[in-house]
Amino acid sequence: MQFKESETIEFKRIATDDIKKEIIAFANTKGGKIYIGVDDDGSPIGIQDSDDTSLQVSNMARDAIKPDISFFLHCETISMEGKEILSIDVQRGTERPYYIAKKGIRPEGVYIRQGYSSVPATDNAIRQMIKETDGEHFEDMRSLEQNLTFKAAEEEFEKRGIPFGSSQMKTLGLLNKDGLYTNLALILSDECKHTIKVAVFENERKLKFKDRKEFEGSVFTQMNEAFKYIDLCNRTSSTFEGLYRIDSKDYPPEAIREALLNCIVHREYSIQASTLISIYSNKIEFVSVGGLAPEISLEDLDLGVSVCRNPKLANVFYRLELIEAYGTGIRRIMESYEDCACKPTIETTPNAFKTTLPNMNEWNELSYLKEDAERYEPHNRETKGISNTKNKILAFMKEHGAITRKDLEKLTGASQASCVRILNDLEESGYIKRQGKARNTYYCLNRQ
Repeated sequence: MQFKESETIEFKRIATDDIKKEIIAFANTKGGKIYIGVDDDGSPIGIQDSDDTSLQVSNMARDAIKPDISFFLHCETISMEGKEILSIDVQRGTERPYYIAKKGIRPEGVYIRQGYSSVPATDNAIRQMIKETDGEHFEDMRSLEQNLTFKAAEEEFEKRGIPFGSSQMKTLGLLNKDGLYTNLALILSDECKHTIKVAVFENERKLKFKDRKEFEGSVFTQMNEAFKYIDLCNRTSSTFEGLYRIDSKDYPPEAIREALLNCIVHREYSIQASTLISIYSNKIEFVSVGGLAPEISLEDLDLGVSVCRNPKLANVFYRLELIEAYGTGIRRIMESYEDCACKPTIETTPNAFKTTLPNMNEWNELSYLKEDAERYEPHNRETKGISNTKNKILAFMKEHGAITRKDLEKLTGASQASCVRILNDLEESGYIKRQGKARNTYYCLNRQ
């Protein structure tokens, strides 16, 4: 009887340690058979003790391969040309990917069948197997990284007086039924692959950074460090009522907190992209990957409807009293601006979610300047109508942070010379100040 190796048939002269790679490859692909005691050309050479070889293979599979593959492995002694051959039937497993326990769920530990060979699986192939086995929910899937530490998480739980041991990890969903770390565990671990990037811009054109930071590690570490940094950028303005000074922040700390937590809890972690926070003089933008769930719209958010993308992550933050249930974050953001004429805005695309917090003190300053502009009287015919134009400029700068001469031409339809005179007049009056040179010249509010 002559055999040939194929995608589902493998020959081995003797049982060696490498046989576990073939077992894993068949279990991860279409299944197959391994014949021990057969030469590479298909000629049977036999084995001396089939029972001992069968036991050797069974023990190797049990001790060296994870998850348990015993149910999908069947050994049988057959005869070929009067010689004993061990036939190992490997079925396609239901808990793929199977892997060498010492190597972990990574290419050097996971094998698939490719043609006549067993080869390391790619990261994408491993993720696809996990997705097929564990389902579509990213936080429930087995993590590709199993060497995780939880120093930051332990500190956060300790602050709230909540235990954080193996039993709690299982209850919260950090460990699956096989005792393996899930992607939820990876997100909370010190080895979290996702980051938050914060940039402070001189103006809305994003031509010049004033500062930038990238926060790494556990989402708890990122949460605390990002909030502290944004708070440092949250300036305090002072006014006086009689003898008393009244201080007010540019942005309500409650709104910053809720917008930041929204980015962490509701982002799409299956996409490798950073959460972006951009700080301008007149607003802060929070952008996270992952748009709204297909089931809801922006109008639903206004009504308090919430479909959580990461329910187990949200549950962890709820237990730590960092968030409230029932998607109250957006409502809290809006309520923090209740007494302000400017309001936060929400924008969404299929793959991103943006929350914009307006600078309340900037808005109040613009409102004051607008009232002042209405009282402004031009001194000559050339500047006639500048009062209305100034209102337009202030409104434009409120929205965009700065204005150029070309912006003003498009805004008013006035000639180049007229726009130059208007901008020069406002600059001389101290309302705006010039930045940049030549073609890169733009104007912003004068805060001095």
